[in-house]
Amino acid sequence: MAREIEDTHPAALIFLSVLVPLQFNFLSPLIHFTEQFTVRGPGHPITASVGGEAVLPCHLSPRMSAENMELRWFRFKFSAVVHQYKDGQDQYGQQMPGYQGRTELLKDDITSGSVSLRIRNVQLSDHGQYTCFFQSSVSYEDALLELQVAVSGSDPHISVDGYQDGGIRVVCRSAGWYPEPEAQWRDRHGQLLPSASEKISKEANGLFHTRISIVITEHSNQDLSCFVRNPFLNQGKISTVSIVPRGAHTENAKVRVGCKKESRFFQRASHITRSIQVWILPKIPRCQPIL
Repeated sequence: MAREIEDTHPAALIFLSVLVPLQFNFLSPLIHFTEQFTVRGPGHPITASVGGEAVLPCHLSPRMSAENMELRWFRFKFSAVVHQYKDGQDQYGQQMPGYQGRTELLKDDITSGSVSLRIRNVQLSDHGQYTCFFQSSVSYEDALLELQVAVSGSDPHISVDGYQDGGIRVVCRSAGWYPEPEAQWRDRHGQLLPSASEKISKEANGLFHTRISIVITEHSNQDLSCFVRNPFLNQGKISTVSIVPRGAHTENAKVRVGCKKESRFFQRASHITRSIQVWILPKIPRCQPIL
């Protein structure tokens, strides 16, 4: 190549020296504007409680400014807009009515390609997938995010529900959970105990009600706990029932017996400790208190 340049006419050398920089300057903007990017979400579900706040983050890779891009969070289809940013400002003209007044785009790091959508006053209907969409003048990309909405229900309520299989059927109920809760009986050591029955039903408000039962006998000399857990929040609520063998009740304990001749149990609820006590008693000939 050096030899060819030596044999080239001086006028041609001058022409080449001007042409090469011009070609470089022309191509460099093209290379800049066609730079590819991807959109990345958190990589795991975002969990929020009803009535609280949820923050859905997205960022560009490699890092670059998104200040002049169009940003859009949408649900089931592109036109189902949760929040839109375009021409350097938030746009609310296409926002779904259910999100009006509840969203905010956090733009502190938008020049490095990182933004987050805040949703206030989270509702059950917010549960599900969201698409985070970035569009530049020549390219666009998106990423999927999942919002898990959770509700912790009521404290478990334990009650005696009659006889079954030679023992007493004890029932635990709890309402107002989302999603479907996990309910379990446990002994005093925390070990799982088999339930006699389990039922989960959906209420009119979209929340779930759980009901589990267990059969106890006069040989069940132990504390039982009903534990109800929200799988999204990894939190639960617990109530305890104390099984006391025949003859173990104290003299000053007032025992109220049901109005059936076969009644031989006592239930006392404590609103402070969330526990009840069950005494296994001899058969009582008629309905009467025992002191």
